[in-house]
Amino acid sequence: MGRMWVDRTPRSANDHARWLRICQSVRRSDVATHVIDCRMLQRAILVFLTLSGLLVGIWATLFPRAFYDDFPGFGRVWVAVDGPYNEHLVRDVGQFSLALAVATVFAVVTMHALVVRAVAAAWLVDAVPHFVHHLRHLDRYDTTDTIGNVVSLSSLVVLPAAVLMLSIRSAGRSQSRR
Repeated sequence: MGRMWVDRTPRSANDHARWLRICQSVRRSDVATHVIDCRMLQRAILVFLTLSGLLVGIWATLFPRAFYDDFPGFGRVWVAVDGPYNEHLVRDVGQFSLALAVATVFAVVTMHALVVRAVAAAWLVDAVPHFVHHLRHLDRYDTTDTIGNVVSLSSLVVLPAAVLMLSIRSAGRSQSRR
């Protein structure tokens, strides 16, 4: 025995109103689920960025010479090949990274759209010129370090850009369905 087709189109004004309420609740539910998924993804990315900022920040602020000589670790050297050691400059990079990490923690905790967007934009202001600089000077690195530079620094551009786009997109979706 096959399935029987049921006509669910509204027949009266009451049926139409009931049908409309059901459709609207489904749309709101879908939008709410989408917004929650976007917020979870944004939060995960922001946590990653926070950890990245803390790693660079603590290392460069507290141990500037070790940061200069050994960053990113694992026997690789990315900072020392870029010019002479300058303790003040290395500590400035560390303190800026810590400040960015603190702002990012605030965004993670509040998930307020304006704060999330401001923090994502701040990461981009830092990451884009940094990435461009390294792209223009890849000749200083061997193949492994070149790949490591491009992957790590491009992720610091792509991830905050994704947070920014998701924040704007989810806000647009939730407002368009109201």
